[in-house]
Amino acid sequence: MLTRLRFLTAGESHGPALTVIVDGVPAGLSLSPDDINGDLRRRQRGYGRGARMRRIENDVVRFLGGVRHGVTIGSPIAMVIENRDYVNWQIAMSPEPLVESFPEDKLRAFFIPRPGHADLAGAVKYGTRDLRPILERASARETAARVAAGAVARKLLGEIGVRIVSHVVALGTVEAQVDASALPFDEIVARAEASELRCLDPAAEAAMKRLVDEANERHDTLGGVFEVIADSVPIGLGSHVHWDRKLDGRLAQAVMSIPAVKGVEIGRAFEMARRFGSQVHDPFLPPDPHPSDWRFFPRASNNAGGLEGGVTNGERLIVRGAMKPLSTLRHPLPSLDLRTLQPAKAHVERSDVCAVPAAGVVAEAMVALVLADAVLEKFGADTMDELKAHLRYYRDQIRQWLQTPMTLRQ
Repeated sequence: MLTRLRFLTAGESHGPALTVIVDGVPAGLSLSPDDINGDLRRRQRGYGRGARMRRIENDVVRFLGGVRHGVTIGSPIAMVIENRDYVNWQIAMSPEPLVESFPEDKLRAFFIPRPGHADLAGAVKYGTRDLRPILERASARETAARVAAGAVARKLLGEIGVRIVSHVVALGTVEAQVDASALPFDEIVARAEASELRCLDPAAEAAMKRLVDEANERHDTLGGVFEVIADSVPIGLGSHVHWDRKLDGRLAQAVMSIPAVKGVEIGRAFEMARRFGSQVHDPFLPPDPHPSDWRFFPRASNNAGGLEGGVTNGERLIVRGAMKPLSTLRHPLPSLDLRTLQPAKAHVERSDVCAVPAAGVVAEAMVALVLADAVLEKFGADTMDELKAHLRYYRDQIRQWLQTPMTLRQ
């Protein structure tokens, strides 16, 4: 899916570390661990997070390649995030062959799949009855590596004026009543960062917290809906020409790949499906040859979410993700013991009650990676100076196009 900016993650939830390699970043981008660690901290936060994120892990990144003296050098960027909890899992997750017999509790094998998780399908696919290897890689712990990769993409996008934020619009049955489209971008960021649930509506947040508390008391979990907003995205990213180059499709796949996300919406898609076309398509306003962002062709509304025909149109890009309740329940559901194929209660693993705010932060990273890839796809550059020069030329080209009278041959 990513063609110019690629990334690959490795590592297990309770293994020694997570590793990520990001390839395709132009040379000359200023980059430090602080640019990444802030996003890693935001991913760990959130009302309803479990003990591991609150008390054990303190995610920080270390560069292993691709950065010299605080600047990217054009080669792949390699990063590692240590798992502090590995000290408690060294036998169970050791990469070395076992040389002696250990008690079963030290090996942490389990054989009873959790409904809603990758356990059973993964076991059948890879021919194992011990579900530990499936859990370890399917775990959302892997998303810490994605956030690190996304932070690199975010830094690149920030150099050309693109900003990205997420907020929670619904948790369980509680919906926020604040319309983010009516707020300045900086205010959305400030409200989201001030909220334990990244919710822009204080009254809704209070009700959401009560719902999280109720789920915790019931040994249950909660899902919800998050929204990612990208501001000042250049017009013309993506393509209408082929199915696999349409940017909305690429964004949907990226967000859908986040663990527990079961649905994606671009703009107000599901609301538009219930209305007449005359009520939902975004009317054009007079063009602006000198916008402060990329709204050369401003709209009266943004129901399309900044994308038309698979191409960005200069408006804010808006993507929502629907996250199901997490599948690890302290009050486990009926399942099967794969050793005997007899009924049993599902395995219980340490988990969160609610991770919707964290999923929003992960979605920011995925959106940043897709947008950065699309920027490099359109403007192609080996250095940041080249990229900025190409963008300046593109802006001038659009401005000239607006101000040049059309001839019959055009």
